[in-house]
Amino acid sequence: MRRSEQRILTTHTGSLPRPPELVRCYQRRNRGEAVDPRELGTLAAAGVRDVVRRQLAAGIDIGNDGEQGRDSFHLYIRERLSGVGGAWQRPARTDVERYPVFKEMRRRLAEAFPSAINDAQLPTAIGEVHHIAPHAVAAECENFAAALRESGGAFTEQFMTAPSPGIVATTIRNAYYASDAAYLAALGNALKLEYETIIEHGFLLQLDCPDLGLERHLYFGDRPLSEFLGFVENVVTVLNTALANVPRERVRMHVCWGNSESPHDSDVPLEHVLPIIQRTNVGAFVLPFANARHAHEYRCFERFPLAEDQVLVAGVIDTLSNVVEHPEVVADRIERIAETVGDPRRVLAGTDCGFDTAAGLGRVASDVVWAKLASLAEGARLASRRLF
Repeated sequence: MRRSEQRILTTHTGSLPRPPELVRCYQRRNRGEAVDPRELGTLAAAGVRDVVRRQLAAGIDIGNDGEQGRDSFHLYIRERLSGVGGAWQRPARTDVERYPVFKEMRRRLAEAFPSAINDAQLPTAIGEVHHIAPHAVAAECENFAAALRESGGAFTEQFMTAPSPGIVATTIRNAYYASDAAYLAALGNALKLEYETIIEHGFLLQLDCPDLGLERHLYFGDRPLSEFLGFVENVVTVLNTALANVPRERVRMHVCWGNSESPHDSDVPLEHVLPIIQRTNVGAFVLPFANARHAHEYRCFERFPLAEDQVLVAGVIDTLSNVVEHPEVVADRIERIAETVGDPRRVLAGTDCGFDTAAGLGRVASDVVWAKLASLAEGARLASRRLF
């Protein structure tokens, strides 16, 4: 995993805007309508080629496939697992329930801009969970590799994402295993194939773990903090088992509190979970420090410093606002975080989360997304002049 040896390197958190026709295909499929798999594959491949080109043009150093071949950052996995069926509804977000006027506004917005995922119709685990589609993740990697060959440019490094067992367990509810711990272990064993295949294809692996922040006020919204922290510990243990064959320096870990424009005043403070997630056998943490609720929490690394072989991908671009950050603002954020970490070579500049974590869910217009990423690159250049 590259460090910012001579300048601040730029990256992002994974999902990028999908073409409207691809979004419509995912929406139709998830409504149960017939969708030609060849059409879907053709649109996804075109989307990958487009986002590779656009990332390079924006100045992104460490890029990915934009998750174009998935309808969401984590629920795509339901098509690759055995034992999945039935339906359930996710608990309400506590930060939304306390604000009825905002809740109604959010409902109207969701109706106007539907995503491919419906929280009222989520699947459950009704049998033994195994990975049954190794060809699917391999094809995804090969599609990205083909787009890289065709791009005419080159990233410093490439990454691909895969979900944490924890976010899958809290979204695809356990209705089969004797305990949630047994279910989590089974998911870790299944996802191990995804993790290792990404590494085998020469990409960095990014683990998407919003469960380690978000689920405090969703799945564990009515339970004590201690139970949630116990869940975090269990997820970390399962992840370390699943990563047994993966080099630590090839893995980065994204943790957040959910990519939603909502009050977020029920979010668990980073200081409660950071000491636990730092036990994960990874080489980097990808954390959000641009949004108004968590912008101060980079200071946690004064009390809980990175290990000597780790780097921090600091979110300095908000993925929920159509305001394009000024490069000087971006540079200031990078510089403050680098000062706290103590070594600018161990800081990379990124985004708080993905821009389209489920197809159609993105709230930043696609043309604004690319402007924000260009501002990220310019802000990193400004910070580099001052830090190196």
